[in-house]
Amino acid sequence: MKIVHACLSCFYIDGYAYQENELVRQHVIDGHDVTVIASTENFDANRRLTYVQPSTYMGKDGAKVIRLPYRKLLPQKLMRKLRLHSGVLPLLREIDPDVILFHGLCGFELNAVSKYKREKPSVKLYVDSHEDHNNSARTFVSKHVLHKLYYGSIIRNCKKYFDKILCVSLETMDFVGAMYDIPRQELEFYPLGGRVFDDAEYQARRERGRRTAGIEEGQTMLLQSGKMGARKKVLESLCAFSRTEGDNMRFVLAGSFDGKLREKAEALIDADKRISFLGWKSPEELSDLLCAADVYVQPGTQSATMQMSLCARCPVVLEDVPSHAPFVDGNGWLLKDTNDLPAVFRGISENSSALAPMAAGSLEIALRLLDYRTLAARVLK
Repeated sequence: MKIVHACLSCFYIDGYAYQENELVRQHVIDGHDVTVIASTENFDANRRLTYVQPSTYMGKDGAKVIRLPYRKLLPQKLMRKLRLHSGVLPLLREIDPDVILFHGLCGFELNAVSKYKREKPSVKLYVDSHEDHNNSARTFVSKHVLHKLYYGSIIRNCKKYFDKILCVSLETMDFVGAMYDIPRQELEFYPLGGRVFDDAEYQARRERGRRTAGIEEGQTMLLQSGKMGARKKVLESLCAFSRTEGDNMRFVLAGSFDGKLREKAEALIDADKRISFLGWKSPEELSDLLCAADVYVQPGTQSATMQMSLCARCPVVLEDVPSHAPFVDGNGWLLKDTNDLPAVFRGISENSSALAPMAAGSLEIALRLLDYRTLAARVLK
């Protein structure tokens, strides 16, 4: 089957573990002919957003990647914001896909894929959305001009050609319904996922990850990761852990700190020998650390690593927001306030034996909702 992943409303970063990468990788593993049509948005060596030259090459996820230039109608800064690209429709005609997954509901090139759908009604056209009120339409201009007027008009004109609108969270479903006047029954929950390892690979990764983190037998490892700014509540996590007694406890951080809080975070790390900071890790290294962890801690804003942690059988400590509700059912803690963190950490220290059944609960949720093998197959039916 020929599959096109259109990453023209978002970036596509080779070799990372974002949803786009994982679905492309899984479709390649499953034997399909996969092409990624992407923007020129990329990361530089320091993981900062940059722009590369248009090109065609074999990507690290196993699929051909075609990076298209932005149109030259207006200044490039505006073209990037409006997401106008050259040559989308002719390229689709050339590839002749059976399935198109358009990543990112907000983009001008929905017009191109919809026109292709009109020309070839048999093609399956799925569009996903990652937008919610936490990350989009946060200013008057963004909400009323960019989203309601510009993107909204495109979506309303094109949505009759969509086979499904896939939303990565319950809050995304709320946002799409309210912002673009789309009935709830036309939206489908399609969460960010992860790789679920069999017992042998899980155990091998767990042992490797615990060696990397310096975790000894019998110690309980808590992990927090990612780009850690103020909204990730990493300082609150560190302060709460520092107040938790128990030589059996270890707190591991992987990722990077926002410059504004780096000094405070480093002071807390240096003050407690049970805390270690491992820096930025590759997707494979992070998978090892997630398998190594006994609890994944994310008391602040949402991150795709949370779903990966469930796939790695971690009990979770999460902020109590609607989008986390499907993922916590006896396998972790939902926090109304970070002031609850000390009590949670103390409970883990005093009763670590409770973690094993919680880990089994996380695995059950992952197999039911988050396995990318299942998610990749859903868009081929």
